Amino acid sequence: MARYQSEFTQFLNELKSEKPYLEAGQQAGRALLWDKEPLTTEEQRRAKVAKLKQRAYVYSND
Repeated sequence: MARYQSEFTQFLNELKSEKPYLEAGQQAGRALLWDKEPLTTEEQRRAKVAKLKQRAYVYSND
């Protein structure tokens, strides 16, 4: 028995079969923006030291 597939799923499957390079490009984009190596403890310490403290009232010019 055939399983139900929505029109959207059918569209995606058809698109991926017509353009197989799309998924590789999607994974490359994700790796570029999101998949990062974890920071070392030294890098974490430097980032914490470099952070500026926010003033109590940020809209003040004082």
